[in-house]
Amino acid sequence: MKKLKLAAVLGLFTVISAGESAYFYKRTMKRSRAKVERTMKMAGTDWSQYATMLQTRKKNFLKQPHKDVYIQSKDNLKLHAAFFPQGDKKRVVIAFHGYTSQCMSDYIGLSDYYMKNGYSMLLPDARAHGQSEGEYVGFGCLDRWDALEWIRWAIRECGPDVKILLHGTSMGGATVLMTSALNMPSQVKGVVSDCAFTSPKEVFTHVLHNMYHLPAFPVIQLSDIVNKRNAGYGMDECNAAREIKKTRIPVLMIHGDADTFVPVRMCHEIYNNCIAPKKKLIVKGASHAESYYKDTAAYEEALDVFTKGVMA
Repeated sequence: MKKLKLAAVLGLFTVISAGESAYFYKRTMKRSRAKVERTMKMAGTDWSQYATMLQTRKKNFLKQPHKDVYIQSKDNLKLHAAFFPQGDKKRVVIAFHGYTSQCMSDYIGLSDYYMKNGYSMLLPDARAHGQSEGEYVGFGCLDRWDALEWIRWAIRECGPDVKILLHGTSMGGATVLMTSALNMPSQVKGVVSDCAFTSPKEVFTHVLHNMYHLPAFPVIQLSDIVNKRNAGYGMDECNAAREIKKTRIPVLMIHGDADTFVPVRMCHEIYNNCIAPKKKLIVKGASHAESYYKDTAAYEEALDVFTKGVMA
């Protein structure tokens, strides 16, 4: 009888765990269920305080000449980006957005900085976001290979003497860090990572513990198995804190010390593992992806110092 009761309890636990994992996986990894409103709520940043500035900059940004461009990923997805050429197109920033965002959202504020400094801007939609194809989110693990294709596009478009800066925010930050560990074309001169996470596994574990007060086991482990089957990569297969050890390109890392979505300790871990030339800016009081808006002067000064060294 006791064995039957134990078996029943274990069976019930398995069913509940499987259901919880399936629910979490679909809401997190599948394009059709991952919603920007939910991400913004979890991130906790009050964007309403910056609404007027963002509206003005977006209006000015969209007045600039630009075009839609498309490439094909190595796994045959059609990927989209918006390209804003400036001058002779010899300095280009390729800017990668965060989870559930899209190409024209995350860099409206920074567009003012890059445009006034003469940068052309290439703004890709990550796979499974915006106008890019794909059902499963890449979380940097797949997106790094897409980023490499966008780098190659920029070289074809702007010429072999172009100088390229990679800039990423949140998932985009993890993307550029992971990309920098690949065999980079010499035209890529530097990487700027803003509020990057280490790996999907670690950031999901943090979210489950701190926001939902749930154990990560067995949700993460079951999701890992499903994601390997569906999307082709594991939740900790690509970890920016490990990948950065292979990087030889100069890196600027930025993070807010009040970030509850991607904790600042992840930035410190990545930074400590980086053996390439590196700089770090921690913005006091900034929540997730808020650093530029919380202390614009410090952010732009850090970009000035960094890019003067790598893009001259």
